Amino acid sequence: MVFSGYRGMVSYDAIETMRNTNEWMGASARAIASYPMFALMPTPLFKLMSAWGRVTERSFARMVIKPDWDIPAIPGDSGQDHLVYVEPALRRPFGDLVHFRVARREPMARRVLLVAPMSGHYATLLRSTVTSLLPDCDVWITDWHNARDIPVSDGKFDVEDYTSYLVDFMRHLGPDLHVIAVCQPAPLALAATALLAEADPAAQPRTLTLIGGPIDPDAAATEVTDFGNRVTMGELEHLFIQQVGFKYRGAGRMVYPGLAQLASFIAMNADTHRRAFVDKIVAEAAGEGSVDDKHYKFYDEYLAVMDMTAEFYLSTVERIFKKLEIARNDFRVNGRKADIGKIRDVAVMTVEGAKDDISAPGQCVAALSLCSGVPAAKKAQHLEEGAGHYGIFAGKSWRLNIRPLVLDFMDEHSGEPQELPRKKRKRGTEGVTGVSSFGPDTDDSKIAV
Repeated sequence: MVFSGYRGMVSYDAIETMRNTNEWMGASARAIASYPMFALMPTPLFKLMSAWGRVTERSFARMVIKPDWDIPAIPGDSGQDHLVYVEPALRRPFGDLVHFRVARREPMARRVLLVAPMSGHYATLLRSTVTSLLPDCDVWITDWHNARDIPVSDGKFDVEDYTSYLVDFMRHLGPDLHVIAVCQPAPLALAATALLAEADPAAQPRTLTLIGGPIDPDAAATEVTDFGNRVTMGELEHLFIQQVGFKYRGAGRMVYPGLAQLASFIAMNADTHRRAFVDKIVAEAAGEGSVDDKHYKFYDEYLAVMDMTAEFYLSTVERIFKKLEIARNDFRVNGRKADIGKIRDVAVMTVEGAKDDISAPGQCVAALSLCSGVPAAKKAQHLEEGAGHYGIFAGKSWRLNIRPLVLDFMDEHSGEPQELPRKKRKRGTEGVTGVSSFGPDTDDSKIAV
């Protein structure tokens, strides 16, 4: 056991060493190629070398830096902008409930809890989602912590603990709440709502919107679900679980490293990522680069990864993907069944992308069948044509098509529907309670997440 733990630490530190080495190589190439004497040589080699160094150094440095929220000010009716402050509402060892407080603005009628994924990226991956909702809503988000920075003394954190956190967050915010769960937490948000429906009905949210989540992974196969079915739990633990080294506060904690998850993300669309970096290097060498261009804006977030606790990663694969406990309505938290059929008073909406290669169409909409106690009038589904996984919560499809439908759904199932202070919104041909189709999502970052 001691040898196994030592080997895990060595592996963890080896990955960090490789990252550090690549960052150093990029910095060295940038410095050497930028030496003024080389400007006298009539060759583009040194410009390409300097550009490669700048892009490489920045890319590998971002992998261990948690991005800032950097939320822009919200324009006010009187022409004065309202600054946005990021404030923890509840602090917990493995994740905080964070509130985006808009200065000098009265509380909004719509109160939204965004449930961010714990799948290798920080909650800041939903920055554009938060920014798009703030003009019309008061917004809170689950801000999960990097497992490498959590001391072993704080205990474990698995799918049951995650679900319990969601129950506590919903209780804290009260019943006049709209919950939006994006990707990985969709099944656990459904389970948390089911627990409240039975134990504390008054604390249930008004609406629950599930976006691109694996409610029933077997409903439509993807590379993610195929991988989960091919590999045994023993193989997963042996191949991917490592022990945090002494460099971090979580030394000794068993984790699924964020860098390992990032490698699998990139491998799924390797050609796309390779072209993106080659194009960026060429642009930098030609003097056409920018520190805030679309490439850096996307990859600064995409490359920033966090470790997950080993028990959370393994229990997600085993219970959500292999045993299909949510899909079979057999998920339990601390021995108590989260019976999805007990949900009756919460309106439920699902959103899927037709080109989603992470949670394919059919996986998320399965939630509506599980919610057998919810009247048909309180159910809605939307399939966004041409949209990939990222686009349905942060791309052009979200901004122009999906967001208006979600806000309309909230208003339809709130006590006091509110008129939205914005331009006339596009609607699907069948309305919010049907499957709406729109044109292709041309702003899906062109890179799948």
